[in-house]
Amino acid sequence: MKTVTLAKGERLVPAQLTRKGVLPAEIQAAAAGIVARVRDGGDEALAACVAEFDGVELASFRLPDEALDHALERIDGATRAALERAAAQIRSFHERELTQSWFTTRADGTMLGCKVTPVAAAGIYVPGGRAQYPSTVLMNAVPAKVAGVGRVVMVTPPQRDAAPGEPPISPVTLAAAKLGGVDEVYTIGGAHAIAALAYGTESVPAVDVITGPGNAYVAAAKQLVSGDVGIDMVAGPSEVCVLADATAAPAVVAADLMAQAEHDPLAACYLVTCDAAFAEEVGCALDALLAQSPRAEITRASLDNEGMVIVAADMDAAIAAVNTIAPEHLELHCADAMGLLGAIRNAGAIFVGPWSSEPLGDYVAGPNHTLPTGGTARFSSPLSVEDFQKRSSVICYTPAGLMADAPATQALAEAEGLWAHALSAGLRRRALEQGADALAVDALATADLTRIAWPGDAAATVSAGLSAGTACAGED
Repeated sequence: MKTVTLAKGERLVPAQLTRKGVLPAEIQAAAAGIVARVRDGGDEALAACVAEFDGVELASFRLPDEALDHALERIDGATRAALERAAAQIRSFHERELTQSWFTTRADGTMLGCKVTPVAAAGIYVPGGRAQYPSTVLMNAVPAKVAGVGRVVMVTPPQRDAAPGEPPISPVTLAAAKLGGVDEVYTIGGAHAIAALAYGTESVPAVDVITGPGNAYVAAAKQLVSGDVGIDMVAGPSEVCVLADATAAPAVVAADLMAQAEHDPLAACYLVTCDAAFAEEVGCALDALLAQSPRAEITRASLDNEGMVIVAADMDAAIAAVNTIAPEHLELHCADAMGLLGAIRNAGAIFVGPWSSEPLGDYVAGPNHTLPTGGTARFSSPLSVEDFQKRSSVICYTPAGLMADAPATQALAEAEGLWAHALSAGLRRRALEQGADALAVDALATADLTRIAWPGDAAATVSAGLSAGTACAGED
């Protein structure tokens, strides 16, 4: 791991990090071509992409409902119990995120509010092929169902080595889909699956929101379709940052760094400490643990190429370094871990204290493990129920409310030179003062409409509004 030592008064700056930044141009271009093929070619293009990129030919993209219905019968009892515990705790956490529609009424009777509505259909992407990620299924499907989404669609790459007659999908992944409330499963993956979800094909109806992690092509495809559909985020390689003092156990810190490093050679691991000797002890522990790791090659590549140790002069500089990194996962292995929580501004998920292993959050703790990466925790948040909901403002004026706010509305419209904006409010003022007949076309044909739109109200009138008995300015 690369070591950066900060002198007293020195702060870590983003340029010192090893992040690669945006998706490579060649991957973006390739994903754009795939998305265009599926958008324009439908099922035929999708089938060609599945054969080309997934290496299989499917009689149907959609898994039969019977396979989903009987999914729990195909896994062992311990695995089922673990999935059920995880699903229950994820659901319990996300139910606390639910927000309700709300309304408030002003003294003049004007009603304002927010109407919360779930999207009609959500697509969740689950990496697959030779691997299985049931935790990803639960972390995406459960909050969607808690939000009230009626149709949750899962896409995942087909397994090439599936036994004849068996579904081309991991039984554990499928069981998680059943527990999470998934309604439809399609065994397609990659950028072509994202395109199918976003634009629809003859056999894959489009969705409104797409969530879930994937490789660089999946991330690029999500970025491309964003705006046509909602997405959660464009996720990069996994990250962990451990802020530790000398009270931490070096072997535990080493294991926690490895827990992210074993995901991917591009996974980024950061150790921030004020104790150079402790950092060396963690390095020795890494060597000892790697000697027995079945994923040592991947883990070592991540630690060597993407790992970084930051030795700060004091805790203030250490916390500043953490906020500069803005990691996906942050572990606080410090004597006063909870006391440091308030100073942390940028992190996707924060694990407080020595017993809060990050893998607990990956699987069963409850908070979502779909988190902002690459420093985007500076401005974005974990996947939540809100990603599957939309909000509509509700505005309902009374005559008194209209008269109170019309002068200010007309003054601002005049300042922006928007005549019809002002006229819209001005005609309502005219109707309240002179009656509905004053809005007849023949009556308006002889009226000074600009005077109605921009009446030149006094500042006091603009500030205080009008009462329903006040004559409109400029009218006899």
